[in-house]
Amino acid sequence: MTTHRPIIIGVTGGSGSGKTSVSRAIFNHFPDHSIMMLEHDSYYKNQSHLAFEERLKTNYDHPLAFDTDLMIDHLQQLLNYEAIEKPVYDYVRHTRSEETVHQEPREVIILEGILILEDERLRDLMDIKIYVDTDDDIRIIRRIKRDIEERGRTLDSVIEQYLTVVKPMYHQFIEPTKRYADVIVPEGGENHVAIDLINTKVEKILSM
Repeated sequence: MTTHRPIIIGVTGGSGSGKTSVSRAIFNHFPDHSIMMLEHDSYYKNQSHLAFEERLKTNYDHPLAFDTDLMIDHLQQLLNYEAIEKPVYDYVRHTRSEETVHQEPREVIILEGILILEDERLRDLMDIKIYVDTDDDIRIIRRIKRDIEERGRTLDSVIEQYLTVVKPMYHQFIEPTKRYADVIVPEGGENHVAIDLINTKVEKILSM
């Protein structure tokens, strides 16, 4: 059993910024290391007590949509090298699934999500805080492409959601957290220089 505290790398940015690509680039760089990914999206609040019609009104881009308390509890367990039962969110029923995913502790934890820097308690647990900064027009194009091709959405519905919820929540809650970042990565997964620098920093920490 290793003796040092696990490393937590936070990766955030707006929807379509490329934060998942950056997270996976870091993850894939360390195939021989003990590493895992933990998505904030898995910790959307349980809404089983609400009628389905009420669940449909959920604003998934607002901090109150997340059960961040549970995520912090789980991170504390992982930091103590204890396994967790990671929640699974059912996007069809708009509530938490009864299923969970067993997750063993790892030496490196990549924490990914749009609002992970919004909560001071989460920020304080992170060793490296990364903000993926991508222009609004690029992000909306990526979101339209993803939601139409992968989620069966119509163009009109994606645009309406973006203008009424996603964009205002981004400017109110997500973009202001950029000031907490240790590293700002323009253009996401395409920025190989920034990702190489981050990987070098992680390697240095792991070797200590």
